[in-house]
Amino acid sequence: MVAEIEEKRMKPIGILGVGEYLPKRVLTNADLEKMVDTSNEWIVTRTGIRERRLAADNEASSDMAIKAAQAALRDAKLKAESVDLIITATISPDMQFPSVSTIVQQGLKAKKAVCFDISAACAGFVYALVTAQQFIASGTYKNALIIGVEKLSPFVDWKDRSTCVLFGDGAGAAVIAPVKRNGILSTYLGSDGSGGNLLMLPAGGTRLPPSHETINKGLHFVKMHGNELFKIAVKRLAEAANKALKLAGLTCKDVDCFIPHQANERIILAAAKRLGLERDKIFMNIGKYGNMSSASTATALCEAVKSGRVKKGDIVVLDVFGAGLVWGACVIKW
Repeated sequence: MVAEIEEKRMKPIGILGVGEYLPKRVLTNADLEKMVDTSNEWIVTRTGIRERRLAADNEASSDMAIKAAQAALRDAKLKAESVDLIITATISPDMQFPSVSTIVQQGLKAKKAVCFDISAACAGFVYALVTAQQFIASGTYKNALIIGVEKLSPFVDWKDRSTCVLFGDGAGAAVIAPVKRNGILSTYLGSDGSGGNLLMLPAGGTRLPPSHETINKGLHFVKMHGNELFKIAVKRLAEAANKALKLAGLTCKDVDCFIPHQANERIILAAAKRLGLERDKIFMNIGKYGNMSSASTATALCEAVKSGRVKKGDIVVLDVFGAGLVWGACVIKW
């Protein structure tokens, strides 16, 4: 038994399949011009975002997660009943409990899967990937379905032009398991709770339970200190990628595709400049979807793979930063 577990630990772990789901409704910058005092030029210049997707009123996070998960399972040629572990990264669950993962399990009929959610904001998908990797590396589970999903639109103040232009809804998923070659080469995670006040949803938890007062004060909407976050995000994204590459015995010159969290085009390009990465090595879909928090990196990875931007043997770096503050990177040989 010990020998069997050791053999499992030695096998590389990689991504077998990816999938995504984006809601049908498109909210363009032209639409926002009619809602708040802003302009397409202002939004594009400062963020790179041209449009974003919004989930339907009756479409919850779990609904989007299930569709992305089904696509990933099809891509991996894995049946739902064979899934051992489901981890959903989200800061916008259907409800406080039960977890989105258990709702996904029911929707997929993945009856034997162990399920739980994690909250790591925009870094959620990589945190889920690293967590699942540990379970598989230890031999505890043979495979895992990881999902990044957000329905942020209900938590956006559509009268606040500094934040309402940024966010969108969507879901991305991946199936990970031992592979014959390549796979995850290294991972790196970091956190700094002293910056938690820079990006937060103040009310709705035990600190400020829902009340008429919290609703009237708009405390159930995203609050952000964008200028301060910009500098920290650039620094931490560059740091995380460099440390993960060093752990893999690689440098930025070895990177074929850099897939960062899609928060702001200027942040992405500034971090890439620090890393010495050329524009053609950076994958971005922020122009189409905006910031979908934990879903952003997941959908970007899916689209990079499906479009042929990521090919077999490529060195791929997933690089993330989010509220908490939390950040991390993962180096994968595809």
